[in-house]
Amino acid sequence: MKSDPLALQAQQSILFIRKQRVMLSHDLARLYEVPAKALNQAVRRNRERFPDDFMFQLSPDESENLRSRIVTSSWGGSRVRPYAFTEQGVAMLSSVLRSRRAVQVNIAIMRAFVRLREMLLTNADLARKLADLERKYDAQFKIVFEAIRQLMAPPPAPSKPEIGFHVKEDLVPYRTHRRSGPRRALRKA
Repeated sequence: MKSDPLALQAQQSILFIRKQRVMLSHDLARLYEVPAKALNQAVRRNRERFPDDFMFQLSPDESENLRSRIVTSSWGGSRVRPYAFTEQGVAMLSSVLRSRRAVQVNIAIMRAFVRLREMLLTNADLARKLADLERKYDAQFKIVFEAIRQLMAPPPAPSKPEIGFHVKEDLVPYRTHRRSGPRRALRKA
């Protein structure tokens, strides 16, 4: 499947808010090539088609957090808190916005959501397999890691040898005898 620039743009606009993957109203308006005001107005006119699990308005804190991440000017930008549309809400938008562009964009957005879901499932599957391998080979690797730790430990410092000549022999008591003979007398004289 070749890379669709519209699907890529849609995929980059998907955010994770309130533990759900959503797209914001101003991003959708840009993709549908309609003013954000017109999109919000169409949604308000058909409010019964968008229950809370299809669409919700961001809280002031969420909106402020989003604004600080985007770094918009305090003078520019929208003063209205944006709406967040879940995958089902985006699908419902095609029935509200009846145009060829809306159909093309909806197809691209659905492909982006599906691709994102597949990537998340693949990552979860890989994480599970990795955890299984870690458990399976944990005991074997403990031995390897212990051997590596022993090799990494610094060797004990060698003891400093004493300087001089050392003979290993049993201690023998040496006795000295004092002589009181003629030698002693000669020395004094």
